[in-house]
Amino acid sequence: MTPATLPLWVDITVSVLALCGAVIALLGSLGLLRLKSYFERVHAPSIIATMGCWCIMHATLVYFTTTDESLGVHALLIALFVAITVPVTNIFLMRAALFRARRMGEKVPPSLSRGAGGDQIDS
Repeated sequence: MTPATLPLWVDITVSVLALCGAVIALLGSLGLLRLKSYFERVHAPSIIATMGCWCIMHATLVYFTTTDESLGVHALLIALFVAITVPVTNIFLMRAALFRARRMGEKVPPSLSRGAGGDQIDS
């Protein structure tokens, strides 16, 4: 099957999924522009990298599965790698930003751990 003779349902499905991924990426980019502090902005790229990537992955999976007549696993592996690495990277960047902001004496969100900051836990 050549790309010129794809069934209509494949064209529509791939187009809708790719468009959905592009809209999610656009909304995440607008979030980067609109939000003020780093601690607010850090969530927008995560949404772009996970939700947008998964929509594009599904579009790629449908397209290559129908054109090659075999399962397009390469797209699934890329999306899985992105889904695993983005949250971990996001956590490390957020912790580094919190550490730097606390060292500079800036106002940061409070710690959620009970013993942080020298607080004594009463029994």
